[in-house]
Amino acid sequence: MRPAAVNPASLPAPSGYSHGTLSGNTLYLGGQTALDAQMRIVPGGIVEQFRQAFGNVLTTLRAAGGEPEDLVSITIYLTDIPDYQAHGKEIGKVWRELAGAVYPSMAGIGCTALWQPEALIEILGVAVIPDERLVRPH
Repeated sequence: MRPAAVNPASLPAPSGYSHGTLSGNTLYLGGQTALDAQMRIVPGGIVEQFRQAFGNVLTTLRAAGGEPEDLVSITIYLTDIPDYQAHGKEIGKVWRELAGAVYPSMAGIGCTALWQPEALIEILGVAVIPDERLVRPH
């Protein structure tokens, strides 16, 4: 079976990329910044940007039938690691609110800039979805 794009209608329409790519039971989740439905980065700092970016990742995951417990890897790109660390407890609370006590392998990587200049964070991941929940795009 060929890889298939997963592009939930509730996320901004992609142009030149996919929100996710499903290959077999593995969903590769494309990098998500804190873009809202109007294609604007949400205001409010790193905690709110984490909430939006991770929520976007989970939206794509759920469009393929996945749940947070199916995540096997998360990579977080940050323009300001000390800011993220300073808000770690709040970010952890948002994680548990959105995903529960599921903690896949993770990496946090510092970078100088992201695609949108006002973006502070970008999250990408990989999930393996069980057959009984898998939703293949048409």
